Amino acid sequence: MSGWKPHGPLREPPRSILIVMLSAVGDAVQVLPVVSSLRRDFPETHLTWIIQPGPYELVRDHPAVDEFVLFHRGKRGSKDRGPISGIRNLIPGARGVLRAGRRLRRSAKRRPERSFDLVLCLQVYFKAGILAAMAPGQIKLGFDRSRARDLNWLFTTHRIPPHPQGFGHIQDQYFEFLEHLGVDPYPLEYGMVLSETEKQEQGEFFGSLNTPTCAMVVGSSDPRKNWTPDGYSEVASRIKESFGLQPVLVGGNSPDEDGAARAILEQCPTKVLDARGGGLRRLLWLLGGSALVIGPDTGPLHMARAMEVPVIGLYGFTNPKRSGPYRLFSELIVDGYARFPGENYPLSMERRPAGMARITPEMVMEKVGIALG
Repeated sequence: MSGWKPHGPLREPPRSILIVMLSAVGDAVQVLPVVSSLRRDFPETHLTWIIQPGPYELVRDHPAVDEFVLFHRGKRGSKDRGPISGIRNLIPGARGVLRAGRRLRRSAKRRPERSFDLVLCLQVYFKAGILAAMAPGQIKLGFDRSRARDLNWLFTTHRIPPHPQGFGHIQDQYFEFLEHLGVDPYPLEYGMVLSETEKQEQGEFFGSLNTPTCAMVVGSSDPRKNWTPDGYSEVASRIKESFGLQPVLVGGNSPDEDGAARAILEQCPTKVLDARGGGLRRLLWLLGGSALVIGPDTGPLHMARAMEVPVIGLYGFTNPKRSGPYRLFSELIVDGYARFPGENYPLSMERRPAGMARITPEMVMEKVGIALG
């Protein structure tokens, strides 16, 4: 039985909660401990999550969530006529915002209270704020004013307290919402499990290899986070030669990833398998069945962490203190973000465009040795 007591703006367990988190796969993975903690303390609460189609593919069957509302971005400059068409074209995805807002209102009307008792606005972007404002709700909890950029604070009724250091680790920021509500985020539960069909597919794939694998994530949605094909090629060869691991390329089929994969396959003197594509659920079992994962700051890295598979994070553009694998495998981070060895940089949102070029194959292989040692 839950030991929750009234805390913050909540005087009694909420009958319904709406999570507003539209963002990318990595952020969605880090929201999973939030929904798991809410379900643990509020077992009877109806939990709705508004989410984009991409990350929805990964989390669609999560046991803590009762209902998903999909947000489709739509297109800029639609040809809709009438007085609302100008509003729709003010921001990219405005048409999708209006459509999703209608779905949220329909979702709320299906319950006796006809609104959400609690809306958690976990993003600071304007679109997320608009959706929070459109959702029928009594308590709308968002970031404090100093962190709620894009005027996001205007769309919430309550705010979490300011953090003395501003933005902390992304996972800790989400946990600030739980702490403000009196919900304990621990034990940490991601709840990412494979279906029986996925387990069978995983077994067939890895069973055919007869050797442990190293999954390599060759790209992200932001090219500034990506490492070089030359670096991956050298590491793949050395991993096979020194540790007997089969290198496997994983991820998507974007033009950048296709180009990187072609270069790796052409340059690497050892055999490298290309297992990219097939969707996020396939990627999940590929990561989960690997002995080791290597990749930049992107969704698959956080998926591997959630599955507790050793992951070597390649960080240069983004700050690993803010977006590294949460409280696990920090000793495996390859830190190109530091401008010189041992730099004690602050926990900040600063981007360092030259950081990924500081990462060398020797730095990566040192972490491989630690991971497999």
